[in-house]
Amino acid sequence: MHRYLYPSWARLALLLLLAGLGWATPALAQDDLLNQLENQEAKTTTTEYVDATFKSTRLISGHTVQTPGQGTMVFLISHRFGTLNSGAYNFFGLDQATLRLGFEYGLTDRLTMGVGRSSLEKTFDGFLKYKAIRQSTGLHAMPVSVTLFASSALNSLKYNDAFDHTLPRRMAYTYQALIARKFSADLSLQFMPTLVHSNLVATTQDHNDVYALGFGGRQKLTKRTSINAEYYYLLPDSKPNGVRNALALGFDIETGGHVFQLHVTNSQGMIEKFFVANTRGNFFKGDLYFGFNVNRNFTIRPKGEFRK
Repeated sequence: MHRYLYPSWARLALLLLLAGLGWATPALAQDDLLNQLENQEAKTTTTEYVDATFKSTRLISGHTVQTPGQGTMVFLISHRFGTLNSGAYNFFGLDQATLRLGFEYGLTDRLTMGVGRSSLEKTFDGFLKYKAIRQSTGLHAMPVSVTLFASSALNSLKYNDAFDHTLPRRMAYTYQALIARKFSADLSLQFMPTLVHSNLVATTQDHNDVYALGFGGRQKLTKRTSINAEYYYLLPDSKPNGVRNALALGFDIETGGHVFQLHVTNSQGMIEKFFVANTRGNFFKGDLYFGFNVNRNFTIRPKGEFRK
């Protein structure tokens, strides 16, 4: 039996090949590691801002962290009907509608001004809203968005009593910090510490300042629909007599430039001085106001026309 032996030159070539492979493997691994590090460094040199935390500037009754873009005007039509338990004579609230018409305009991408008029107490309101912090990833990552909100409201009712309803006595003011995080493409949550100051209150036992902690969120169901919730807890030391915490549940439908918001709530008012500081209905005893918001965006001035 003959045994085949490699010639000496073949053994040498085989050893060189094995040595080359042994050198190439760690070299390739080193190159992969360097590429990963370079990619990570490239990613962390930019900041990616999280947008569309909510689809509308309104969660249900209250504001969201969203602001319209520079040069964009939002026209809002808001309705609240009477309570569902008001009976068939009032067609379960449809005969007792209240209305608010409002306009909001983006002075910049982060600063908004707005005005509105409610049929409830014939109230005029105006506000400023500024997106102070934007949620972002990458360089200078920020976990939340923070928008600051301040508004004033004027009661323009005619009174026949002997009390002098001067202009300052008709005014109320609201201050809010809107803090929100978009946890995923479907889920966003918001926290809203709120102060409502009324220059005139109903009784001497009531406080001029009402403090509340608001909580809300949005969960997408499909690409264009979502369910929303909103709740304001009144701090006991400032809670006015007979006033309840506001609770609202809603359903949003987005169609192009419109956002339709349908909801039920125990508050009839559509601005903060009403739904935070003066909610009277009991949500769990049928004092439910069915209502809706219609949001329509108009581009008044294209971005290209603004001076850079």
